[in-house]
Amino acid sequence: MRILVASHTYIVDLNCEKLRALSQLEPGIEVTVVVPKTWKPGGVQNKIIATQYRDEGAFKIVPVTNFSQNHQGLLTFGADLISLLREFRPEVIQVEQGSRGLAYTQLIVLNQLLGLKAKNVFFTWWNLPYELKLPIALLEKFNLSNSHGIISGNQDGAEILKQRGYKGPIKVMPQLGVDETLFTPQPQPELAAKLGIQPGEFVIGFVGRFVPEKGLLTLLQALTKLPLDKPWKLLLLGRGSLQEEIVKVASENNIQDRVILVESVPHNEVANYINVMTTLLLPSETTYKFKTLTSVGWKEQFGHVLIEAMACRVPVIGSNSGEIPHVIGDAGLVFPEGDVQALANCLFQLMEKPNLTQELGAKGYQKAMVKYTNKAVAKQQYDFYQELVNT
Repeated sequence: MRILVASHTYIVDLNCEKLRALSQLEPGIEVTVVVPKTWKPGGVQNKIIATQYRDEGAFKIVPVTNFSQNHQGLLTFGADLISLLREFRPEVIQVEQGSRGLAYTQLIVLNQLLGLKAKNVFFTWWNLPYELKLPIALLEKFNLSNSHGIISGNQDGAEILKQRGYKGPIKVMPQLGVDETLFTPQPQPELAAKLGIQPGEFVIGFVGRFVPEKGLLTLLQALTKLPLDKPWKLLLLGRGSLQEEIVKVASENNIQDRVILVESVPHNEVANYINVMTTLLLPSETTYKFKTLTSVGWKEQFGHVLIEAMACRVPVIGSNSGEIPHVIGDAGLVFPEGDVQALANCLFQLMEKPNLTQELGAKGYQKAMVKYTNKAVAKQQYDFYQELVNT
């Protein structure tokens, strides 16, 4: 099967592991990844990434001339895409820029004009309701009506697409898997000692942005309800606008000595910090208001750090925002978002029941290995492609 995937996501080599795994599932699979020749990462001023051609046999990265260097929806490609399509003649074309992406429209049209007869697929993370005005509404209608299949990163996104009138097959799965060779159970006594964590202390962990929608203030309030005679610490890994507020709230509640703040570290070191934790929390909180054209706010789209913790055999606790409860299932604890007492109860439950902590860690690990490794995600994606090609 010849598969062409187009997305700016894969200018980062780390993000390519799922597609590499896809190309290695069985003989005869070829994966060509189209990426913009140049791209400006969001929020990074004066930085332009120039991508490089890479040929690994059945897996190739092909930079193509692009228009728009930093807007997913407006990204389109130059004429060199046409020669690539003619030569490769894909059986599946997947564009990962959402339902309103111009690049997806472009690939649909080229698929028709060149007589490729490939199956059109797009990936989306969008999980909030929305209304569109002309001409964007027509663009989405065209894309949906010419889609043979859709991959949505979450259940809410799939439901919204059905409400938008799409009646074809939808697969719910994450865009990227977890690297089980990097995120693996590995004790870190030296790192724990360096962070001031004593043997036997219950370490509550968070990895991500320090912003209101991640529920960190709810987490801090929940910690004030834990008994102070218990040996616990809070390890926060990340950065963001709430950092000063976190320090202030911790000080006001006399738990500042139990809070450890660590600035963001390279991705290949994150697993070390997760392995220091007794449990990892993702207390996200939905913050959107429905408006025309788009939705203002946010709802957790997946929570990739959850599957990273699961792969490390660290039990997880999450709110019921967005996709979190679907990711966790019965392999962790879920509480109503923003509910301070419910979160405190979850923490106390794990603190008082070491056997439960171990049981949930084992369940999460099993789920991650079966469903969320790069190879497992690649297999789900390939099975979906086969379903489309064979119909």
